[in-house]
Amino acid sequence: MRTAALAAFTAVLLSTSALAATPDEILAANRAATGGDAWNKPAVALQFDYAGNGLTGKAYSITDLKTGAFEQHYIIGPQAGANGYDGTHVWNKDNSGIVTLQEAADAVPLAVNNAYRNANLWWKPDHGGARITGGGQKTDNGNTYDVLTVVPRGGQSFDAWFDARTHLLYRTDELQGGVMTKVTTTDYKDFNGTQQPLHVTINQGEAKYDQHMSLTNVTFLKTSDPASYAPPKSAAADFSIAGGAHSVTFPFQLINNHIHANVMVNGKGPYMFIFDTGGVNLITPELAKELGITIEGKAAARGAGDAVMESGLARVGEINVGGAIIKDQVFVSIPLDTLYPSNGLHMPGMVGYETFRRFITRIDYGAHTVTLTDPKFFDPKDAGTPVHIAFNGNAAIVDGTYEGVPGKFQIDTGARSSLTLNAPYVAANHFPSGKSVDTIDGWGIGGPSRSHLTRGGALAIGGVTASAHPVVGMSVDKGGAFADPSLSGNIGGGILKRFVVTFDYGHNTMYLKPAAGPIADLDTYDRAGMWFNVEPEGYKIIAVTPGGPAEAAGLKADDVITSIDGKAVADLVLPTVRQRLRTDAAGTSVKLHLASGTDVTVTLKDQI
Repeated sequence: MRTAALAAFTAVLLSTSALAATPDEILAANRAATGGDAWNKPAVALQFDYAGNGLTGKAYSITDLKTGAFEQHYIIGPQAGANGYDGTHVWNKDNSGIVTLQEAADAVPLAVNNAYRNANLWWKPDHGGARITGGGQKTDNGNTYDVLTVVPRGGQSFDAWFDARTHLLYRTDELQGGVMTKVTTTDYKDFNGTQQPLHVTINQGEAKYDQHMSLTNVTFLKTSDPASYAPPKSAAADFSIAGGAHSVTFPFQLINNHIHANVMVNGKGPYMFIFDTGGVNLITPELAKELGITIEGKAAARGAGDAVMESGLARVGEINVGGAIIKDQVFVSIPLDTLYPSNGLHMPGMVGYETFRRFITRIDYGAHTVTLTDPKFFDPKDAGTPVHIAFNGNAAIVDGTYEGVPGKFQIDTGARSSLTLNAPYVAANHFPSGKSVDTIDGWGIGGPSRSHLTRGGALAIGGVTASAHPVVGMSVDKGGAFADPSLSGNIGGGILKRFVVTFDYGHNTMYLKPAAGPIADLDTYDRAGMWFNVEPEGYKIIAVTPGGPAEAAGLKADDVITSIDGKAVADLVLPTVRQRLRTDAAGTSVKLHLASGTDVTVTLKDQI
């Protein structure tokens, strides 16, 4: 469960609402209905019972009623943590006590929105510096509401729905990480002259994943201590390196630009995990069952693609990554093997943010090695050019430029692509695509992603020219990670393998050092013009690129390939086949046999 979803509850608990013809009239009525001057107190502490995603627990918050600064912590199922905002810093504290500042994407604007609503700054004569416009009246479940669109100074747009009869806040609609989040507040009750909602429901698109907060206690405080909202000291004692060594180095396989290496889980294995800076520590339900690990809860997991995959939480006693050990961790559990058809690999788990946050991680793409170093013994003098990274949840974000246009880009070792530009960034900047093709160019936990694929202009990361002409996917997705307007794009393995990349998450720094020697399979793109997945009967074609070689050969979606150049696809490895179709020379003939009995010859051709 993302803490951003939990953070939503404080945003609305203390807000209120109203009805009237103009924004000022609506907000004046809201102030009166909610308690008016009764809110003139330093701070308030709230306590909730939580139920949602198949888990139960407790959540607590302290909020400054003048500034909106807040701290909230929770114990829900196997997971405990905290987050807050002191007016300057947004922070998150994980299960083990590690604190990370949240400075990227929409982390700060969402915290500003929360603080704005917490302090009811819309009641001020200047609306607290926000821009507020009326959205007219709307209905929901047969009731009428006055809707205001609010853009706080330093925040982002959200809609506030006020009950036309009671003038109390009924709902806020706010885009969080590209997902529309609706927070509903109902069943108000008087506490010390203020109206507080007894029930808060957080919805992010599917009702079965709704989160429910039930207010159990309200305490108004006589003072508000700024230290209560400031980032706490980060501390964790759950990791070590075997034998007291300062660092460990182990090999990895680079398959389809993904990093795969052996991991021991609870003393068993090894299991081949994927290493993903854009992901979290994760095991599949299949591996959890094999290891006797219980999975709790059912939450929505989102990534590339429009669809939602169900996830749970699992407590893992220990993982050992080449001698680097982390104990007593809460892993996400997602059925990654549902991705097998699209990538042809079984992935029993993932090493993600939680591991990278504890160690200094050096990925040498040329030598195919990963080095994990105890941060106390890291010397950056030979690591390369430092680049500042900031975080939004577990995602590492860098400032960069594409064709000279500034942007915020996620660093994602778990992405097979070179560079994918998010659809809102593409639309806002009207990028020329040059020669391009429209096709499926990736597959995530949300299913297929589609882009205009082209050979683009220069990408710079923190002043380092990463590539002069990378293969670029200009996303056309309407949902999922690549539709998120808070980010500009995603930098994947196709770019990162140009470097020795070192991550020092604790000091918000990534180092880039050019890789030595030639780099294989660089800036290549599919010359066959089709996307196919592994199915029991063969390679099933999912999409054919308009005007591409596959279409010219007469292939179409739903055709099933049973052999390639006389070899049964059952004896082939999908990533190897895909690599061949992008690296074999233009003009190469590839003979396919279809399940229908038809023989087809595809002549490879450059498409971009």
